[in-house]
Amino acid sequence: MKSLLTALAIAIGATAVQADTMKMAVTTSFNNSGLSEVLLPAIKQDLDLDVQLLIVGTGQALRLGEAGDVDAILVHSKKAEEAFVAKGYGTHRREIMYNDFVLIGPSSDPAAIAGAKTAKQAFEMIATAKAPFVSRGDDSGTHKKELALWATADLDPKAFGDWYKAVGAGMGASLNTAAGLDAYIMSDRASWLNFANKADLALLFAGDKVLFNQYAYIPVNPENFTHINKEAAAKLETWLVSDRAKELINSYTINGEKLFTFNAEQ
Repeated sequence: MKSLLTALAIAIGATAVQADTMKMAVTTSFNNSGLSEVLLPAIKQDLDLDVQLLIVGTGQALRLGEAGDVDAILVHSKKAEEAFVAKGYGTHRREIMYNDFVLIGPSSDPAAIAGAKTAKQAFEMIATAKAPFVSRGDDSGTHKKELALWATADLDPKAFGDWYKAVGAGMGASLNTAAGLDAYIMSDRASWLNFANKADLALLFAGDKVLFNQYAYIPVNPENFTHINKEAAAKLETWLVSDRAKELINSYTINGEKLFTFNAEQ
């Protein structure tokens, strides 16, 4: 009897621990921004919830959700997110915050994109100059957006020469590669601002509305997997759209520059 009670106590204790822990797949750009280091301790303090992050590109985050390997995802590729929910992998999509994409390149700007009027024109100028360009090439939200922008200019990276380098890496590693090659790259603004080893790179183009970058939270559908911690995912969502999260997100800056803007609807 004693051993049975001990086993039950251990099982109940394990369940309690599991109830206070969840897994969330997030993008490398979100993690590279440094915002996770601000939000996770606050979530732990307010909810007594340990959020374990799996840091991958958006495409991989969605695949982790499809496989039931995480309880929720926080990503930034609206079309892919909507398809994920439509197929029943996620319960719904909740917008949380946004920033924008920016074009980074050598300070000398050999393709002269600083004078471009639109993102489309900036990409055309890089292709015309055949200036070195680093692509994440990892099916991330940033990579998906970059490919869409090439497409608006009727350009296909598959036809590019050696000047176009798809590295298959996260945002931080890709920025490091661009710095080493003195190349152009598209980055989310937060990762760029948090990028310590800027070398001779500079922010050369921003401001086109097509560079808008929305982040959204999606709970994985618990009907597909019995182990999904839907209660923790729901608690986290409520917190992410709260005034507490709004204050932390909107006040997060680097060198006086704001990295994200909260836009969740309560």
